[in-house]
Amino acid sequence: MVEKIKLSDYVADFIAKLDVRTVFAISGGASLHLIHSLAAHKDLEYVCTHHEQAAAMAADGYSRSTGNIGVAIATSGPGATNLLTGICCSYYDSVPILVLTGQVSTFRMAGQTGVRQIGFQETPITSIASDITKYCITIKDPNKIRYELEKAVHIAFSDRPGPVLVDIPDNLQREYIDPNSLEPFIFIDKSKSKHYSSISQVEEKIWELLDQSKRPVAVAGWGVHLSKTESDFLSFVNKLKIPVALTWGGADLIPHNHELYIGTFGTHGMRHANFAVQNADLILSVGSRLDTKSTGSPINTFAREAKKIIVDIDHSELGKFSQFGLDIDLLVEEDLRIFFKRMSLRLLEKNQCDTKEWLEKIVFWRKSFTASTSVPNNKSIDPYNLFKSIPELLDTDSTVFIDTGCSIAWAMQSMNLREGQRIYHDFNNTAMGWSLPAAIGGYFSKQSKQIVCIIGDGSLMMTIQELATIMHHNIPLKIILINNSGYSMIKQTQDQWLSSNYIASSKKGGLSFPNFALIAEAYDIKYFILEKSEDTYNTLSNFLSLSRSAMVNIVIPPEARVNPQVKYGRPNEDMEPLLPRDQFLKNMIIEPLPVSKNI
Repeated sequence: MVEKIKLSDYVADFIAKLDVRTVFAISGGASLHLIHSLAAHKDLEYVCTHHEQAAAMAADGYSRSTGNIGVAIATSGPGATNLLTGICCSYYDSVPILVLTGQVSTFRMAGQTGVRQIGFQETPITSIASDITKYCITIKDPNKIRYELEKAVHIAFSDRPGPVLVDIPDNLQREYIDPNSLEPFIFIDKSKSKHYSSISQVEEKIWELLDQSKRPVAVAGWGVHLSKTESDFLSFVNKLKIPVALTWGGADLIPHNHELYIGTFGTHGMRHANFAVQNADLILSVGSRLDTKSTGSPINTFAREAKKIIVDIDHSELGKFSQFGLDIDLLVEEDLRIFFKRMSLRLLEKNQCDTKEWLEKIVFWRKSFTASTSVPNNKSIDPYNLFKSIPELLDTDSTVFIDTGCSIAWAMQSMNLREGQRIYHDFNNTAMGWSLPAAIGGYFSKQSKQIVCIIGDGSLMMTIQELATIMHHNIPLKIILINNSGYSMIKQTQDQWLSSNYIASSKKGGLSFPNFALIAEAYDIKYFILEKSEDTYNTLSNFLSLSRSAMVNIVIPPEARVNPQVKYGRPNEDMEPLLPRDQFLKNMIIEPLPVSKNI
């Protein structure tokens, strides 16, 4: 006699076999059977967030931390649509997550009737999510469950990774199926011809450009982490002695005290790093799509006198540059695992690049240009000094989740990360409030003993309900609250373009915040406050030494800004506040653009 099992039990067992141990879920009428099956599985635990957006973001944080897929579950209708912002975080950063949504029973679906809705909370989530997932499907036949789950997970990891969504109607979750008769998904490798050159076609040209270069810069981004080629990348640059400029996604690839470390570059990067990238004669970009935050605008001002080699697995990313007038010398469509494997075959016989003078020049720029905010006095907390001190106080194997706004910009311009410290941010969607649920996901990944969330006051308000999740599970999360009384990044834009009229970014402009001490007390979170710079070391040391959850409310002057940063229309080397023109021109190696000669 064939022993059948409940479809929702099959789904739970499928998840467990992916070596996933924690699933983030919110209950609902159309997801109950899935959640009950998870709860009954001996190898799984479920974590109830208080918003579906947070469930998706926690799955995202879990995936980033483990390198494995993250899983989130929500019910139909508003439960499913609430997931979308979190799904976007994964989609734009190429993070594999599996999203399971409950759906109304098949006999209650609107189908082709032309009406908007028949079943209660019926929403066509697959249509809505199709542009922000790699694959999404509504199960119509219970015997297709194995095929669709296996297909979805394969797609989530293949080529450029990303989120997938499987929508399962309530009545199908309850059906009993024979697991031994289910159709498997069998991947058929239909290798597509590349739109651009592979590494095997251009390897000799790359070596030729490297040999000719006197001022090379290796640009590295999040894709190095995604491809798990961190050690390959470091071996490559170490052997050739190529200095490294980092995107935010690659900021932890190389420790700050490494001789080849330049720093983060771009519109909100470090001034000296922008001087290095912009004055380079060769750019080798790996694992970065070089978005406008990296290149500046107009895009064609980016490293304009350098030869450029860009390696990317996504041909569409490679093809975009010609549309914006940026000439690239070599476009290499390749998986970084293959790229570094091929390059390593010749690496041992190659001499290092002659970069001694170039490295000395970069060190000179680093010493000459420092980031700074305009804080009212020495007693106030300067965010640059604050972020510079944080890595020194963290464990060497700590994991930091940072939210958007000024917090991430200040961190990327001043955090001197040590070897072993990891930093995560939703680099491209930059959703306010992401870091708190993502840090919860990071905790359940069990990859690091010390988990830190750095979040602004505005961002905390977006996911403040997840403090209850921290309380329920006794998560020893350390929350560093950057409290600048509003949306300072928006204020800086209003300084530049809107006469410092802080509408919708300040208390006067319509924003209010709660008493964070009382909030922390309500959720049984140990509370600290830091208001004076002289108390920074002691307060943070005591805060981080606790073995339980804690929040430190760090009061930043509202007028503190991200300095330097690039104002739209200027090239990346010409950051505000502008350098005196004689100093700027003296430090430029390539010909400055006309706009840079104007004060």
